[in-house]
Amino acid sequence: MRYFLLAIFCSFLVYIISCNRKDFTTKPSFGNLEFSNDTIFLDTIFTKISSATHTLKVYNRSNNDITIPIIKLENGQNSMYRINVDGTPGKEFNDIDILEKDSIFIFIETTIDHKSTSDPLYIDKILFDVGNNQQDVNLVTLVQDANFIYPHKNPTTMKIENITLDDDTTLKGRFLTDKELTFTSSKPTVIYGFAVVPSDKTLIIEAGAKVYFHDSSGLVIDNNATLKVKGTLEEKVVFEGDRLDYKYKNIPGQWDAIWLKRGSENNEITHAQIKNGTIGLWVEGNNESSVPTVKLESTELYNHSNYGILARETHIEANNVVIGNAGQISLAATMGGTYNFTHSTFANYWNNGIRNSPAVLINNYYEKVNDNNEKVVETRNLNDTNFTNCIFYGNSNIELVINRLDLSKQFEYSINNCLIKFDDINNKYQNNELLDFENPTYYQNIILSGIPDFRNTEENDFIIGQNSESIKKGISTGKGVDILGMDRTDPPDIGAYQHIIFKD
Repeated sequence: MRYFLLAIFCSFLVYIISCNRKDFTTKPSFGNLEFSNDTIFLDTIFTKISSATHTLKVYNRSNNDITIPIIKLENGQNSMYRINVDGTPGKEFNDIDILEKDSIFIFIETTIDHKSTSDPLYIDKILFDVGNNQQDVNLVTLVQDANFIYPHKNPTTMKIENITLDDDTTLKGRFLTDKELTFTSSKPTVIYGFAVVPSDKTLIIEAGAKVYFHDSSGLVIDNNATLKVKGTLEEKVVFEGDRLDYKYKNIPGQWDAIWLKRGSENNEITHAQIKNGTIGLWVEGNNESSVPTVKLESTELYNHSNYGILARETHIEANNVVIGNAGQISLAATMGGTYNFTHSTFANYWNNGIRNSPAVLINNYYEKVNDNNEKVVETRNLNDTNFTNCIFYGNSNIELVINRLDLSKQFEYSINNCLIKFDDINNKYQNNELLDFENPTYYQNIILSGIPDFRNTEENDFIIGQNSESIKKGISTGKGVDILGMDRTDPPDIGAYQHIIFKD
């Protein structure tokens, strides 16, 4: 056995040496290289911000070891692309060997200042060989100018400075100046760190504006400050991470949150898409106010690593809202509050890990650990909370949970004409009177675990089709159009969308 293992080791050693030999005989490249792509699109980048790294694989399909005399960028040393050929960075490479039936990797990235190019579409080529044997691969990048919001740095240490808010919260970021309190569609806005709207100020985000957040960044609306997002059906306002490469399209957790702090007021978000963050919208406080902390109209929140909306003891009015996939909960209405959602769709089909929570959670308490490392539970009133013509669905058995502590606290809610995924196969909630769907005090016209017939849950596409059990099961609410501007029938369909006929 010992000799057998020794023979295997020797064979492996010979193999390794042969794979790394430098004395093999090659033939010049003959112009028949093959490539994993004929064009590398580096997607859209912002001026002066480095792209993601892209990979090109170069194949030698022949039965001969070959040498490529030269690999270079067509624009030479002035090219704004950077390449790395089999581990070596540069702009030009000579005598690159590829064994028979083998390949090499080329890694490509770029950083471009939009002022250095007259055309926002920056193009170059990687050239292989010369003369009649020359082949090439195109490189294409769209460069966007943008308004950048950076946190301040200490001029001595160059460390990012912190700011402290009214409640002693400390963040890496800065307060927006008066000149920065309007985001337009003329240029994207890119935020590094936390951009904070100061007290008594209003941030207006106009129709068609795009707001991009760097890693661990976000937007904070401070005490007595206000956010107005004024998107339209034709020109939505988009909030997402600043990595625009296609592979980042559906990666959650790329940025932190839009945080409406306790005391912020008269916030309005209309026709917005908020996606790929940690918490899409974090709303706190003002529960006892008759004026909503935030009004949401025709807004979509998708693909957040923790919560679509995290609400604590607050007041939310919402119509035509879609909250899709989230790592924990799509809508967490916690620590009491006042919530009125009409024609909304809560659909959580999270597939990036195990999700142990429902699509929608409603409770009147909050657990925390105090300075003495003791668990403390705070309870609040749940006031006049209503869900009308809504869908609660997802890939778990239970997609709506309601919990209550402290019976002395007010706990008022009503759920009417809603489709709810609720398959309590283990009878976990059998004795929970808050989830007794036959109790007319809380529930009217509920469709339990019916078929919503969503078009494509993997793409957060929750338009319903002609086989949906929510068609014409709603009640009239005076909300005449759905989130796409389609006229509602009478009676209307349940959820944010009127149904359509899907094409094959």
